[in-house]
Amino acid sequence: MRTYRKPVAAFLACLMLMLCSCAFAESEPVTINFWHHYSAQSAENETLMNVLIPAFEAENPGIRVNAVSHEWAELHDKVLVSANSNALPDVARCDIAWLPEFQKMGILVALDEEMPDFAQVSGQLLDSAMSTAVIGGHYYALALNTNSKIVFYNTAMLEAAGVAVPETMDEWCEALRKLSGENANGQQIWGWNEPALAGWNICPFIWSFGGSLTNAEQTVASGYINSPATVRAVETFAALVQEGCITGFNAGDIPMTDGFGTGRYAMMLEGPWKSAELAGAYPDVAYGTAPIPAGEGGSVSVLGGEDIAMFSTAHKEAAWKFMQFMTSEFAETEMAKCGQIPVNKAALESDTVKGADYAPFIAAIETAKARPTVAAWSEMDNDLTVAMTAIVTGEKTAQEALDELAAQWDILLK
Repeated sequence: MRTYRKPVAAFLACLMLMLCSCAFAESEPVTINFWHHYSAQSAENETLMNVLIPAFEAENPGIRVNAVSHEWAELHDKVLVSANSNALPDVARCDIAWLPEFQKMGILVALDEEMPDFAQVSGQLLDSAMSTAVIGGHYYALALNTNSKIVFYNTAMLEAAGVAVPETMDEWCEALRKLSGENANGQQIWGWNEPALAGWNICPFIWSFGGSLTNAEQTVASGYINSPATVRAVETFAALVQEGCITGFNAGDIPMTDGFGTGRYAMMLEGPWKSAELAGAYPDVAYGTAPIPAGEGGSVSVLGGEDIAMFSTAHKEAAWKFMQFMTSEFAETEMAKCGQIPVNKAALESDTVKGADYAPFIAAIETAKARPTVAAWSEMDNDLTVAMTAIVTGEKTAQEALDELAAQWDILLK
């Protein structure tokens, strides 16, 4: 009788080797690269490296996170360069303004198409913040942190002028006229400071007056940026500039923080970072905060912030787990301790957030709007600044300039 011990033994040894190799491969951790622009020396980066990533890796022992800090502008440019060399990260913390550009390049994952539980995960986040991730009807990121702007007012200047904090746009116009002029020292003072004429600055007025930039689909500008409501908003703003009630966007104007801190500007529309700037430079100035005054469109400020996006070359399952973790109640609350305004609805209800300096901004965030999430927005924004400059200087009427702008934007939106 023949025996087959040696071939069988060899086969079994080979099989065991294969099984061991597979077991080793399955246990070998996946490393995902996370690019961000938290400053390397910041409290946010310290929390990320020492609290969040260790917690995530403990919950997900098969995943390692390689977090890399970049400067804001450097990160944007590095993504563009890396797209050409196929060396993109798995996930990145992106300024909301970058997403349309990256999506147009075809390097982002449409999360609502590829992640089965996207609706459940995104439903835990603020709708207003999630609107920044919608491009062409699909979601290309999760909201990560947000911000907006509210009114800062110098209490002493308002009291001296007998002006109440304006709650409507009509009251706002009246207040600016009463606050502007010369002070007791013969210095010119202005009721309002606006440091630029771009979308970040002008959109809150357009929206609050009931105007708009484009249609809801963000495909057409004519009939929207030059609508009667938008024209009225811009005309009102320009009239106040020409009356000497608004300044700050001209070369040589007093910088915003200095002008507000020294009593030259009575009011301004600014974000949560302004509190820290004032505390450092003008700790004795007394001020209050309030929502942007309401017009026919309500009280509508502008959204800023960052989203977390997945790139097309990612380890998708691991990357999605990390994105869910970074937008979880735990992670968002930890980052809130560093001054980041969370987008997770449960985190917004925490005592950490309710007691924070940025608490007054949360109500504004819930009604604020994002600027158009289109790849052409940067060029559109430049065109808006040019049009606004022509209007406030009297070179063109609001209707003329906005009609021209609508035609320009229609081409860019095609």
